[in-house]
Amino acid sequence: VQLQASGGGLVQAGGSLRLSCAASGRTFSTYVMGWFRQAPGKEREFVASISRYGGSVSYADSVKGRFTISRDNSRTTVYLQMNSLRPEDTAVYYCAAGSPFQSTILTTTREYDYWGQGTLVTVSS
Repeated sequence: VQLQASGGGLVQAGGSLRLSCAASGRTFSTYVMGWFRQAPGKEREFVASISRYGGSVSYADSVKGRFTISRDNSRTTVYLQMNSLRPEDTAVYYCAAGSPFQSTILTTTREYDYWGQGTLVTVSS
C-alpha cells in the first residue's frame, strides 16, 4: 500500500489543523493505521492509532483530549484532527499502515510496514 500524507502547515499555538493520509489500493480496511511524528533531533514517536474499521483508537498521553484519529474506508483515507496545538507539537507527521489483518491497535514503529512521506507541522508560540 502507498500512503500520501497532506495537510501540514504553519499555525499559531491554540490553533487547529487536520492531516489526511490517502492510501492506494482497494484493501484499505485490512490495515490498522497510525500517525507518528518526529521532531528535529528526536526519535519518531507514536501519536495515534485506529483499528481496521475504526472501533478502537489509541493516543499518546501527550495528545489525548486534543487530537482525534478517524478513518473513512470508502475514501481509503485516515485523518488526524489536531486542536489546541502547542509549540511542542511541531514535527514531521507520518502516517503508517500495519501488516494486513492485524486485530489490535499498533503503537510502535516496528509494528508498521508501510510509511507515508511525512508532512511538516509547525506551531508558533
